[in-house]
Amino acid sequence: MTTLAPTSPEAQPRTRPRPLGLVLAAVGIPTFMVSLDNLVVSTALPVIRTELGASITDLQWFVNAYTLPFAAFLLTAAALGDRLGRRRMFLAGIVVFTAASAGAALASEPWQLTATRALQGLGGAAIAPLSLTLLAQAVPDRLRNVAVGIWGGITGLGVALGPVVGGAVVDGLTWNWIFWVNVPIGVVALVLAATVLGESRGGARRLDPLGLVLSASGMLLLIWGVVDGPDRGWTTGRVPLMLGAGVALTAGFLFWQTRNRTPMLPLSLFRSRGFSLVNVVTLTFSAGAFGAVFLLAQFFQVVQGLSPLESGLRTLPWTAAPMIVAPLAGIFGARLGVRNLIVAGQLFLAAGLLWIGLATTTDVTYGRLVVAFALAGIGMGLTFAPISTMTLASVTEQQRGVASGTNNTIREFGVAAGVAALSSIFSTYGGFASHQNFVDGLTPAVLTGAAVIAAGAVVAAFLPRRS
Repeated sequence: MTTLAPTSPEAQPRTRPRPLGLVLAAVGIPTFMVSLDNLVVSTALPVIRTELGASITDLQWFVNAYTLPFAAFLLTAAALGDRLGRRRMFLAGIVVFTAASAGAALASEPWQLTATRALQGLGGAAIAPLSLTLLAQAVPDRLRNVAVGIWGGITGLGVALGPVVGGAVVDGLTWNWIFWVNVPIGVVALVLAATVLGESRGGARRLDPLGLVLSASGMLLLIWGVVDGPDRGWTTGRVPLMLGAGVALTAGFLFWQTRNRTPMLPLSLFRSRGFSLVNVVTLTFSAGAFGAVFLLAQFFQVVQGLSPLESGLRTLPWTAAPMIVAPLAGIFGARLGVRNLIVAGQLFLAAGLLWIGLATTTDVTYGRLVVAFALAGIGMGLTFAPISTMTLASVTEQQRGVASGTNNTIREFGVAAGVAALSSIFSTYGGFASHQNFVDGLTPAVLTGAAVIAAGAVVAAFLPRRS
């Protein structure tokens, strides 16, 4: 059984307890916005291309401009929050994200949309890791696992509704409204967070400017290289240069952390078996699951000729299940064991992907896939909250901010690496030449995703029973 360690009374100033519902709203609404915007733009791309006169390269950057700064600055934002104040950084993230959303809605040129999407990603990088840390600080110990479970359900809801909301808004209004909707929500979120959440900091008080530069630039180049690899080639052009520079900068960052007296990422965190292994599982889970989702969402449109909204609705048994299962995992995690839930989640998810990979043909009926989608969704739901719980439970209270930032960074890197790797497998064995050609590439890619997640299940079996 894994439970979060009680907060040390002297670690943080006492704050008046707030109702759990208000705390969840204060951290959950911004988290929902950030999760939603990961995928909401994907279904609107054809319309945006026509109205803005965007090229194929522009369309890729509408997505990547959000992903790159979001993934690259997660650890930096968490470290700044530990030093400058977690609530302060969280509020700054909400302001930047909301203002950037308004800018994206007003964009009339492709470069404007790309620039504002990058600012959205920067704001999201401050929201994602600090929301979990602030939640853990704000709720009593006895409610913490339940609260983390509900937080995981909110995250899953954002992921699930992204393609559906994007398709519905584009069909009913204009593409600009997928960004305008964030503005009033962001204002409400800002007021809630400012009035409900208390301030807290981590252990270190001094900034680590060199560490900030090395970590952010290293992750930016690594993820940029991984994202560009499938289209530009892995062995020629700028991709190997970016990957090499990213590895070198990341290695330099890790070396500097061993020499710095106030490191932004204390490498002593990885002495914890639970923290080290749960991050390995995070990497395999995000790479296998989201790489497969990326291809399967296209299957319904390319092979079966469905609209973006219809395709999004058909993935709901997978993408919506976490919002139901994740809170239950938080409620029963202490009783059933967090390690057991993570292992079960990886096995369910691997089984679902294996089923999909073996059953998919050009004329497969939705009825033959829906159970597999539900299995995968249950697996994701059993993973979100327990991984977050294990991450926080494996470190001290003052290390929760950087631990959450590290876990989020690894997850986002896994998403980028999984999409790139499975896309490369897809391109090797198939393509878009015909419906059968698409399936020929999809099958080995999805089966590879299943194998990666199954490997993660084996690693999860070695997680500690207690933290």
